[in-house]
Amino acid sequence: MPLALLALAVGAFGIGTTEFVMMGLLPNVADDLHISIPSAGHLVSAYALGVVVGAPLLAALTARMPRRRVLVALMVLFVAGNAVSAAAPDYHLLMAARFVSGLPHGAFFGVGAVVATSLVSPERKARSVSLMFLGLTVANVVGVPVATLMGQQLGWRATFLAVSAIGLAAIAALLLLVPADHGHGESGGLRGELKALGSLPVWLSLGTTVAGFGALFAAYSYVTPMLTGVAGFAAGSVTLLLGLFGVGATAGNLLGGRLADRSLRGTLFGGLVSLGIVLALFPLLMHTGWSAAVAVALLGMAAFTTGSPLQLMVMEKASDAPSLASSANQAAFNLANAGGAWIGGLALAAGFGLTSPAVAGAALAGLGIGVAAVAYGVDRRRGGGPGRLVAMHPRPSNRVPSVTE
Repeated sequence: MPLALLALAVGAFGIGTTEFVMMGLLPNVADDLHISIPSAGHLVSAYALGVVVGAPLLAALTARMPRRRVLVALMVLFVAGNAVSAAAPDYHLLMAARFVSGLPHGAFFGVGAVVATSLVSPERKARSVSLMFLGLTVANVVGVPVATLMGQQLGWRATFLAVSAIGLAAIAALLLLVPADHGHGESGGLRGELKALGSLPVWLSLGTTVAGFGALFAAYSYVTPMLTGVAGFAAGSVTLLLGLFGVGATAGNLLGGRLADRSLRGTLFGGLVSLGIVLALFPLLMHTGWSAAVAVALLGMAAFTTGSPLQLMVMEKASDAPSLASSANQAAFNLANAGGAWIGGLALAAGFGLTSPAVAGAALAGLGIGVAAVAYGVDRRRGGGPGRLVAMHPRPSNRVPSVTE
């Protein structure tokens, strides 16, 4: 595997850290800026909104630019957003800075996935994407806990300065490891990009992402009250248990990348079915401590097994605009985050019990399986292949150093 994937993983690590660390710093931010906790929570929403807006917009506007230049520019915007967050004197400027910080998120993963797949041979494309996503999952295991602890001990502004430093390291790695002449964007321009994104198979793939990861977030958004109110864990133990989720997500991400190189659709369906089963069993598994811990790890593993297959599926169906489609898939992921949490909250508000969001998530996983099945049927009628990623760009002529060198 080329060392360029390490540069992408460093960027993904920084993005994953800044995305999720705000949740642990809400009390600190609220106290410092003299706002309520619910108002501080809007800072999480501002970042997600930035992702949804920036993912397709920036990918489309940069479609004809060299991809290394695009990746570096996106990380510069990322560093600027986090640096302004660290220096923000009031709530409103911090809100704007969090929105700006979210803008490059989806486009970085979208363009990065295209670069990753074009750096390797066809039989390793899914693994290349999973190695880029490894930075995101490791951020949940290491980056977020360390950054949260830093914010609690040194002040929340120190956290965003540290994230800015990670962004600068990613810029240096991109300039050093990604070949300068590699990966020029598509030649169709903005109109061609949007046209390629408008096909039914692309939208079915995006719908699978929304339903599948909506299933995850319907349960994960409320996993803390499940662990404390049903499994009986102390509040101080929740951070460690959420670390198990990150470990499971990391393992699932690597497993999904390896399996998807053998069978893209098989891995996707297997991951969605596994996710539905784990969520359906949550009400039973949450009643003892050890089984609850296992359930949290299995939830991360099952959900992130589908990450690489979903990313590659969208790129395949929009082969004339893979950067835009791949970025749109990241926007779909964030819509799943918001929508899944909302559906899980409806189940709780209806009085169905603390584990009811998991049951709602199981239903969403079933919906994801249904959408994926419709997508498969559409491909069959159109004479589509078995779901392997097409070779969209030639391998670069210059040799890229490998991780073993």
